[in-house]
Amino acid sequence: MDSPPSIPAEQPALVEAHVTVPDPEAAQRIANDLVARQLAACVQVLGPMASVYVWQGEVHRAQEWLLLVKTTAEAFPRVAEAVRHQHRYDVPEIIAVPVTHALSDYGQWVRSHSDGIDDREVLA
Repeated sequence: MDSPPSIPAEQPALVEAHVTVPDPEAAQRIANDLVARQLAACVQVLGPMASVYVWQGEVHRAQEWLLLVKTTAEAFPRVAEAVRHQHRYDVPEIIAVPVTHALSDYGQWVRSHSDGIDDREVLA
């Protein structure tokens, strides 16, 4: 049985960043910013959802929205910085989950739109 082709070392690894936000306006603002700056190829906005968490020793319940940010491990620090700059939480959830398998064409699409380079600059 053939093993799946590996990603060449020069290809950035894919990740899906998870970010929770308190309202749909923040979700749309952050999603639009990440895609416009080409730090993410796509951001899916899910919600509302119920979150139960501990903060400062107390259990809290809140309604939140979840952003699923399709990006690369290389771009993740810039994604985190951009989200942190716009987020109103003291300690926002900004985590990256490695993508171990993806359709090759999809992976290339994510990589080419998560490099922080405006495609119009490349084509000019």
